[in-house]
Amino acid sequence: MNRIVEGALDAEISKKIKDDYAANPTFKVARHALSRSTLLDAIYDPSAAISTQPHFSIEIETLPVANQKASGRCWIFAGLNILREIIAKKLDLKEFELSQNYISLFDKIEKANFALESIMTLAQYSPNERVFQFILETPVADGGQWDMFVTLVRKYGLMPKSAFPETAQSNGTAQSNMLVNAAIRKFAHDAHALMEAGKVNEVRNLKNEVMEKIYHVYLTCFGVPPETFDFEYTDSKGKYHIEQGYTPLSFFDHYIGDFILQYQSIINSPTQDKPFNKNFTIDYLGNVVEGNPINHLNLPMDRMKELIIKQLSDGYPVWFGSDVSFYRDRSSYVWDSEAFDYQAMFDLDVQFDKAEMLDFRHSAMNHAMVITGVDIVDGKPRRWKIENSWGGDVGLKGYYVMSDAFFDTFVYQAVVLRKYLNKAEIAASNEAPTHLNPWDPMGTLAD
Repeated sequence: MNRIVEGALDAEISKKIKDDYAANPTFKVARHALSRSTLLDAIYDPSAAISTQPHFSIEIETLPVANQKASGRCWIFAGLNILREIIAKKLDLKEFELSQNYISLFDKIEKANFALESIMTLAQYSPNERVFQFILETPVADGGQWDMFVTLVRKYGLMPKSAFPETAQSNGTAQSNMLVNAAIRKFAHDAHALMEAGKVNEVRNLKNEVMEKIYHVYLTCFGVPPETFDFEYTDSKGKYHIEQGYTPLSFFDHYIGDFILQYQSIINSPTQDKPFNKNFTIDYLGNVVEGNPINHLNLPMDRMKELIIKQLSDGYPVWFGSDVSFYRDRSSYVWDSEAFDYQAMFDLDVQFDKAEMLDFRHSAMNHAMVITGVDIVDGKPRRWKIENSWGGDVGLKGYYVMSDAFFDTFVYQAVVLRKYLNKAEIAASNEAPTHLNPWDPMGTLAD
């Protein structure tokens, strides 16, 4: 005999739902449309293109887009896109990329070491302890944060892409991630067993053995970068140049140096746990063990936009983090919060208050890009030009137009030069930060 349980989806309820569905011709039309098209194609509203025309009152001319391919290295690509513009401007280059593979290689190596060290501090606990469990879920992922990028380039330097090009493994990271994460979880198991047996001193030796093997995995997958290289390039006038004998660090110091320290991460998180004009960091989020911690200054959205516009006006593009889950169109150039009408087809309203979307895990940062322009009418921004890293075959040769409504709802982070901050903001950014849980939505770009 079937038990009667309140809330169960019984036959009577199912029959009523199906009868109501059959009586509504809208569902029939929608079902036919979806049989030959994707969901987003079927619910796309072309009127969104009216407010996202690709014309801007402030626009920075930038280089052709790069392509992260089947990897989650958007934050590295966006960071290198910021730095390559500095180099290209100095040398009058129309085409140039820095080696994404070089930074990705050492990011993976450092993340593995960071995860192993974090696990060593937690191995005494049960794997069901929440922080331990969170780290074990994905010890090494493709994502990252601006401060992690800064730490990497300051420690390892930079090189042109021509000196260390991509490999199949750097373009597609899923398999190497799976292998390394399996090795890290096995280390966690073995370290936990050693801790329980009182063999604490053996854990460090085990960690060193595992780290060496992981290092070998990444050198095999991503390649062995050169210790020295020559920088060859042709400027916009067609003149050939060669600069000989660089190391990655000397190249970085020559072209970027301490300028990278002038940037500050700002976030817009209107949740109750994060007061504005306060500084925040996220526990267990990082890559380089000895690197600086994540540092986010939380600001109101209007102030964030004001700072971004100041930087764009001075000719500097802006690294930023956004949620691109629901309303971005990969193929066309239109990114607008009204571009996809989920409600008309399914009667589902999937948007609500920004703070509540964060609190209820409906939205979070999942992609980093570069802002290269803005259109301002009557003193208010109405659309933004976005440089992506999905290649030049999508969007407008890889560039997109984001409506201001999309920006308000789904942009969570930007990186601006500290010279644009006021005295109170600078003081706040220098204060000891409030610590957030490892799973806080302001850290999800690193997932």
